[in-house]
Amino acid sequence: MKTYILFVLNVIFCSLCLCVKAQDWKSLASPQTGALWVQPAQGVPAQPVWGHARGIQVGLSPMPGPRGLLRIYTPYLGHKAGNVMNYIAFEPIVKGDDKRGLSELEMSRLDDKRGKRFWSANDSLSTAPAPEHLPASGIIEKINGHETLTVFIFSEPFENGAKVYTRLRFYEQQPYEVEITTYSYAGSAELDYFIVTATMGNYARLRKLYLQSGTAVSGKLWPGYNGDAFTPHAHFPAGDFIAGKNGAAWFIAAPGEKDPAKAVYSAGTHDHWKYYGKKATQYWYSERSDEKLEGLVNGRYTYWASQSPIPGGISFENFELKAPFKQGNRFIFGVSPLTSDQLIKKINKGP
Repeated sequence: MKTYILFVLNVIFCSLCLCVKAQDWKSLASPQTGALWVQPAQGVPAQPVWGHARGIQVGLSPMPGPRGLLRIYTPYLGHKAGNVMNYIAFEPIVKGDDKRGLSELEMSRLDDKRGKRFWSANDSLSTAPAPEHLPASGIIEKINGHETLTVFIFSEPFENGAKVYTRLRFYEQQPYEVEITTYSYAGSAELDYFIVTATMGNYARLRKLYLQSGTAVSGKLWPGYNGDAFTPHAHFPAGDFIAGKNGAAWFIAAPGEKDPAKAVYSAGTHDHWKYYGKKATQYWYSERSDEKLEGLVNGRYTYWASQSPIPGGISFENFELKAPFKQGNRFIFGVSPLTSDQLIKKINKGP
């Protein structure tokens, strides 16, 4: 009987997945927008998008883009629905190894497609795969007097044996940020790291890092590089991050251009690389500075999977924090309409 029930559930699950294959993301029910929050519609095939009604939002496949990635949306910068400002990948490293699991590039064992399948849930126990197009609503509650929206994002197991999930939490008083808390679940290989990395800095052409010791510029980190691959990572200790009044450590990056929307692109550059909208500052921060915490960036001279050179030269692609894994590590990712100088002044001022 148990085997039969599992078989029936599997048939139902596969049928639901086949249903969405025939649907374009635009045919899925649009997210519901309230006074504070954006949440997926319930009870129908729906677009998996959560976040601030007037701020940052996060989406999953089948929204446009590769699988195995969180989509970061910033409509407050003038971006259209479905236009991604950045992606965030899951990259766990198991104990005793230095090779990362790659959520975007590994093949799925659920349907033999590239990209690990992610699914959403309203709790931390939903480790069984769920249909992408029937997303969780997210949970609204008050924490320390402020309203929050929380949703859990699970990944299928990685080739290295890692089994991981994240908790995404949005705070009403922080419209341009999402808190990403990292966990492993039952049966996972032991982890040394679980890196959540912003993977598409080339879209905004991030070129400047703002540090206590000054500004690090992409062109000076990898002088003369003009290949079509990723550069090696550059590492920065948390002691060189911008320090907040409350002890937080901020790793901040911004474009080097006055107006990225006015760039001139080489012939053949795909339209999806052409930036439009307002300029913004991107950042990670950890609420506690740890001596083992570090910031990493790598660079590209050409856009991903192309020979098209990036206007203005090499820029940062992956942009991340790296810390030894423990259950419940919290990292905050933000995309602020403030300039880097304005953001740093705000950080220095404190709450």
